[in-house]
Amino acid sequence: MADPSSYRPKPGQIPDSPGVYKFRDEHRRVIYVGKAKNLRQRLANYFQDLAALHPRTRTMVTTAASVEWTVVSTEVEALQLEYSWIKEFDPRFNVKYRDDKSYPYLAVTLGEEFPRVQVMRGAKKKGVRYFGPYGHAWAIRETVDLMLRVFPVRTCSAGVFKNAARTGRPCLLGYIGKCSAPCVGRVTPEEHRELADDFCDFMAGRTGTYIRRLEKDMMAAAEEMEYERAARLRDDVEALKRAMEKSAVVLADATDADLIAVAEDELEAAVQIFHVRGGRVRGQRGWVTDKVENVDTSRLVEHALQQLYGEETGDSVPKEVLVPALPEDPDAVSQWLAGRRGSQVSLRIPQRGDKKDLMATVQRNAQQALGLHKTKRASDLTTRSRALEEIAEALGLDTAPLRVECFDISHLQGDDVVASMVVFEDGLARKSEYRRFQIKGFEGQDDVRSMHEVISRRFKRYLQEKERTGEWEETPAPTGPVPAPNGTGPDPAPQNDAAAPDPDTEPREDDGRPKRFAYPPQLVVVDGGQPQVAAAKRALDELGIDDIAVCGLAKRLEEVWLPDDDDPVVLPRSSEGLYLLQRVRDEAHRFAITYQRAKRAKRIRSGPLDAVAGLGETRKQALIKHFGSVKKLKQATIDEICEVPGIGRRTAESVAVALASAAPAAPAVNTATGEIIEEDDGGSTT
Repeated sequence: MADPSSYRPKPGQIPDSPGVYKFRDEHRRVIYVGKAKNLRQRLANYFQDLAALHPRTRTMVTTAASVEWTVVSTEVEALQLEYSWIKEFDPRFNVKYRDDKSYPYLAVTLGEEFPRVQVMRGAKKKGVRYFGPYGHAWAIRETVDLMLRVFPVRTCSAGVFKNAARTGRPCLLGYIGKCSAPCVGRVTPEEHRELADDFCDFMAGRTGTYIRRLEKDMMAAAEEMEYERAARLRDDVEALKRAMEKSAVVLADATDADLIAVAEDELEAAVQIFHVRGGRVRGQRGWVTDKVENVDTSRLVEHALQQLYGEETGDSVPKEVLVPALPEDPDAVSQWLAGRRGSQVSLRIPQRGDKKDLMATVQRNAQQALGLHKTKRASDLTTRSRALEEIAEALGLDTAPLRVECFDISHLQGDDVVASMVVFEDGLARKSEYRRFQIKGFEGQDDVRSMHEVISRRFKRYLQEKERTGEWEETPAPTGPVPAPNGTGPDPAPQNDAAAPDPDTEPREDDGRPKRFAYPPQLVVVDGGQPQVAAAKRALDELGIDDIAVCGLAKRLEEVWLPDDDDPVVLPRSSEGLYLLQRVRDEAHRFAITYQRAKRAKRIRSGPLDAVAGLGETRKQALIKHFGSVKKLKQATIDEICEVPGIGRRTAESVAVALASAAPAAPAVNTATGEIIEEDDGGSTT
């Protein structure tokens, strides 16, 4: 625990300008980000008597070891910079909203030549216009099915579209009139885009225009005695009205607004948002958060606005945002929202009428969401706490293992040997901390030796981080290479220890982000029995690490093995602790085997052309397309290979040499009949 007076800035150092400040801990990780109109006044509040601070604020300032700030010119810039830093550094003491589900959107891919209407989830993509979010995907599909009668926009996938264009036959929707069939040229790209634009306009709330136009066309058709056309237009009007009825009218016809309500207690808060477009509720979503910082309702609203609109632009930000309490600086937030939208945005508290009544409905939803979340989480917390306590008791640990790392080895008959590391914190998977390894120290199948290598590599990286941050003042273990278990050579440099590039050179400059492998677990679990546990323990001993517990979980009888014990620990089958260990082990196995299969598939897909330096995928495909197969390419002369566009003589010579030196492939066999299949001239690939 740090004394805030030890890092308190000197009087006069802090400017009285608007700005954003960061508190860092002793490891230089950013733990809190805040903004202020006046940095001097705001930061002074953190360095008063600890007894006068809120408990959460007191915990933050005693965890911190330094504070720094950045001066900006306006409060709007401070708001934007605060949002950017919270997103970048993920500080542990800032409020972070968690979506309670992945909401589906109705999306129109306007960036394509022939826009497509579809259901989309996840991060928003460029060139796509979104409507929603909706509570259920089936609600989107019902709405789209009604609207395709009037706006027959493409809904098929790229594969179906290309196949229809190739065969000249549209899909079923094209035959029944629910698609304009641009794949076979029934409409031009311009006509189809006009349909997509009309679809978007209708979904955006401009409904009256289309219904009045259809009714006018229907009356005109009836007067001209075109009764079949009039009947179809009548059905189109009814379809659009049914689609509109799926969203209840709650406000005036032209109202575009988002209503945000907050329900909170001392520990948590829930936020509910209703999206109203064209006077109708088009979507609803909710967030929950732990109140890890001392915040009131106005600050929670400000965080919600940052989360909701931080990545949005244009019409995704409505003209009006209704909130239960105004942020601390409503003018700055309004300017920020206006900058995101490109025009003025009204931010206010509804006082009377329909908007106040609808806000009460949103508030009731927020209260219900908080109640449901607390009931569910209480059950989850109780179960996870009991599981961790059972593990601690069974393994003789002093405290519950809040961070557990599990390692597993995967291979196929000694080929493509890989390992996985999965992390569970507080009994929950922490997928951002997962790591994967390639076994490079030796060839062949040896799970025990592989386990030793992986544990050594993981904890060497931990010791490097510990030494770099100054936590480790003496060297308890050799800094050179760690011998392999059989003494044949040094531990190899890590290869692909993570999905991101894996620098094994000097650590990067401190930027506040948590470093990979920087946090030690309280418990290491290995998938296996006595041999694997002994290998893991030996690796830790060689590194001088004696404060991390090790155990293994054997699949056959689900026995828990401890180092230097001849008999396993047997947990009851109904034990929550055993169930948690099984989940950790199974997740490590899944992660390892997924990586191993991907490596094997990549190796199987490789061919003799992969050995040609500088020959990329485009020129490989050009060669195969030109000759039809690798077999025919192998029979070609260098001059014939040079005829392929983009292939020079030197490359052609390299291709010829690579194909000549490649070992002949094993013959393919029909597993049903047992006969050998001759290579097809057009079917061979690289």
